[in-house]
Amino acid sequence: MNRDWIATARTLSEALPYLQRFTGAIVVVKFGGNAMGDDEAMADFARDIVLMRQVGVNPVVVHGGGPMINSMLDKLGIQSKFVRGKRVTDKATVEVVEMVLAGLVNKRIVQAINDEGGRAVGICGKDDDLMVCEADDPELGFVGKPVEMNVQVIRDLYNAGIIPVIAPVGTGVNDNETFNVNGDTAAGAIAGALQADRLLLLTDVPGVKNKDGEVLTEMTSEQVRALIADGTIAGGMIPKTETALDAIEKGVRGVVILDGRAPNAALLELYTEHGAGSLIRG
Repeated sequence: MNRDWIATARTLSEALPYLQRFTGAIVVVKFGGNAMGDDEAMADFARDIVLMRQVGVNPVVVHGGGPMINSMLDKLGIQSKFVRGKRVTDKATVEVVEMVLAGLVNKRIVQAINDEGGRAVGICGKDDDLMVCEADDPELGFVGKPVEMNVQVIRDLYNAGIIPVIAPVGTGVNDNETFNVNGDTAAGAIAGALQADRLLLLTDVPGVKNKDGEVLTEMTSEQVRALIADGTIAGGMIPKTETALDAIEKGVRGVVILDGRAPNAALLELYTEHGAGSLIRG
């Protein structure tokens, strides 16, 4: 008998307790970073999401798309202004953001999942008033923070066996407003509103590191706050961990920050003993 077949069978058998643990679970997956621009990585991600659905998980995909937005703005000759390192999103820019995120990027992910045998439908935060926003900072224009979540449309989709793929574009409290929402922020808000079992934040780094540069595999919310306070968690990891803390406060059972560039990262996290990133619990 082929040794690869034996190894595959053994792996499936060993995964059984983890498959059972997450049967029926709601798992929100934030997809972004460099993996989005690579066709092979996109196909691998889509296959993992389809497998999760096949074994009884209810995956909800939330995506970003910053590099694609930058590329389109350059093509259209729209210059970006920045305040304290953050892009000012004026009316012209937010129209491009909506076009790229809710159109190009969203449908590419939907198609990738469908190509792997799944059933995916793409929506954005404006659909059914899923994500109602206010301006996060008046100086930044149409950059939003979610203030009201209406997630029944997501439940309707996964209860029908469909994988929701959500672009982080929200509607405004006032009429005819559109807001660009940070992908991690949107994923955290959606996970909190769904009371998700897991929020997986796929990034371009292995996870949260200690002062010695070692990845921390599991932390409590209190430990995360202490690491932020003493400067161990710094830079771009601060907003990710703050998103994790906020999601946990809203009822998410665990948030994992993990390297989305690693093959099968989401499956390794859910279906192996040691996981693949940094798990934060309440």
